[in-house]
Amino acid sequence: MAEELFNSFMTGPDEQGRFGDFGGRFVSETLMPLILDLEAEYENAKTDDSFWAQMNDLWTNYVGRPSPLYYADRLTKHCGGAKIYLKRDELNHTGAHKINNVLGQIILARRMGKSRIIAETGAGQHGVATATVCAKFGLKCVVYMGYHDVERQAPNVFRMKLLGAEVVPVTSGRGTLKDAMNDALRDWVTNVEDTFYCIGTVAGPHPYPAMVRDFQAIIGKEAKEQMLQQEGRFPDTLIAAIGGGSNAMGLFYPFLDDKEVGIIGVEAGGKGVNAKMEHCASLIGGRPGVLHGNRTFLLQDDDGQILEGFSISAGLDYPGIGPEHAWLHEIGRAEYVSITDVEALEAFQICCELEGIIPALEPSHALAHVLKIAPNLPKDHLICMNMCGRGDKDIFTVAAALGIEINTGA
Repeated sequence: MAEELFNSFMTGPDEQGRFGDFGGRFVSETLMPLILDLEAEYENAKTDDSFWAQMNDLWTNYVGRPSPLYYADRLTKHCGGAKIYLKRDELNHTGAHKINNVLGQIILARRMGKSRIIAETGAGQHGVATATVCAKFGLKCVVYMGYHDVERQAPNVFRMKLLGAEVVPVTSGRGTLKDAMNDALRDWVTNVEDTFYCIGTVAGPHPYPAMVRDFQAIIGKEAKEQMLQQEGRFPDTLIAAIGGGSNAMGLFYPFLDDKEVGIIGVEAGGKGVNAKMEHCASLIGGRPGVLHGNRTFLLQDDDGQILEGFSISAGLDYPGIGPEHAWLHEIGRAEYVSITDVEALEAFQICCELEGIIPALEPSHALAHVLKIAPNLPKDHLICMNMCGRGDKDIFTVAAALGIEINTGA
């Protein structure tokens, strides 16, 4: 199987859910039957035309796909080098890429007879997407969210509550995404009969990393067609931000076998990768270990204890990365870099001022790297970056970071 994986990057995972040495299923005996049931249901759905007909109908008429591929003319002129295209997934219903995957998982949950959906969320976008789809289908929704993220993502917390979800603040650890995922897994073990765990990224036990990737691959499939229509060829470079890495895998996956296309994932560098672990760059500053049901690169101490990551971006504030990213990093198919909070904030402001697009802090990290490399690339070099979320949720965080007081007029 390893030889096949190297021949075709789109073959994995293997039957054990592994991408090389990464991935797998590290779960309790209580959860294993649920995991196997989910795997069987997804394998059936993949060959069921009615499943994909429902997905395509919802992607088109509910989400608003295909999202545009936008030529960022002023950003391109500002850099003076490569042509910059933005895949506008922030224009999806709910404001990010998360709903692409949530729809697929909740349709599977309904096929399995589950009536209660749980989810974890950091920036709140996965929580909002889950609450949205649960409202559409009349399902009970419980979202676990670190108390620190509840404070810095207040607009999304309110949106989830408006949509009928119960938001549970998690006070363990540092109160961020890792801790929310821990509590969601505890809930799932306790409520195995009626509950479906809707994971928000390409992490967790198999089949979640592959399943979430497959649903998010609609991003890259569209980008391929759109780039051919607009430029007559594929992009030279793909760039996307990475926390767990679902928006990135969604863009990257359909291009993995197109070896002429360069791939760059951008992790959260926080205060700098040398700043005593005040970052979330697990591929650059971590090493392999097991967390949340899979083996991947993690931020950990010498004893294997998971360290608390740091980022201004709630959605990138996770001390690990999806196992397929770990594998692509190890075999050299993709390059992974880090961007600091300061660099991301600067890119955020430039995008607002030059393109009239307010990006989320997550894709602002990717954009910062675009701004870093584009000036030194030829003018016919094509960059495609995933604008995976809009920045409404982050304006208070950005204002605080820039020392700007927002007067609401109240």
